[in-house]
Amino acid sequence: MAENGYKSGFVAIVGRPNVGKSTLLNHLLGTKIAIMSDKPQTTRNRIRGVLTREQGQVVFLDTPGVHRPRHRLGDYMTKVALATLQEVDLILFVIDVTSTFGPDEQVILDHLSGTETPVFLIINKVDLVEPETVLPLIERHKDRHPFAEIIPVSAVKGTNLDRLEEQIFRYLPEGPQYYPPDQVTDHPESFIISELIREKVLHLTREEVPHSVAVVVEETEQRENGVLYVRAVIFTEKESQKAILIGKGGGMLKQVGQLARREMEALLGTRIYLDLWVKVKKDWRNREALLRSLGYRDN
Repeated sequence: MAENGYKSGFVAIVGRPNVGKSTLLNHLLGTKIAIMSDKPQTTRNRIRGVLTREQGQVVFLDTPGVHRPRHRLGDYMTKVALATLQEVDLILFVIDVTSTFGPDEQVILDHLSGTETPVFLIINKVDLVEPETVLPLIERHKDRHPFAEIIPVSAVKGTNLDRLEEQIFRYLPEGPQYYPPDQVTDHPESFIISELIREKVLHLTREEVPHSVAVVVEETEQRENGVLYVRAVIFTEKESQKAILIGKGGGMLKQVGQLARREMEALLGTRIYLDLWVKVKKDWRNREALLRSLGYRDN
């Protein structure tokens, strides 16, 4: 660990689905770049977020949750998450204090066992348990891996995130500023827009529908009246799912569009006309060519 000079580096956030990785990233950055949902497997790509402070710059990689895959998309998500561990200066392994340490966590630990990269164990959601239960839990986890730090936090409440940020900078090497100080992500505008639309689908639908959708932004155009025109397509796997997404009299699609447009306008600081469509690509999660066409690639 370097003690002086400008610090910078890449930090992976890993953990099984639904432990709060995206919430943690958004709160560390102070803005929303990763979609959040109470449904597992929300994040499908590595979300690159940039935190710039006077003392340095952290480039975060929020990965898909590691889980036992049930289709090709699941294989892709797990491969992306585990590959990220080879590319970074620091790893934040996030667990949920309210859940049992199980097989999915063990898969991640097995992949961490050979790495020389420092690993922080982040015990999230401590706002949901009695404070006196946290210390014994820390003691139990000490034997699982030689963690560089074990830090209990509440990503939702912001509890202990100042200490986490301080420790991250402590462990990062000296290095350059990779991005301009006002940049919070290197993803294109179209990616952020598609993720915001997918988040609204996750919030408003249930059962298999949320996980069967992919969103592609087909066109963005700044109109002369100052409005940003966005045409986006929600792809799903079955006609029955398409009917649910459109809803009676187009009600569901209209609600998705209204909620997504509101957040887009706040994020991008411009008025938006959102032209939203739903189309069927049968069994896309198990078809390699379709996965690639929708942006899911291993590299």
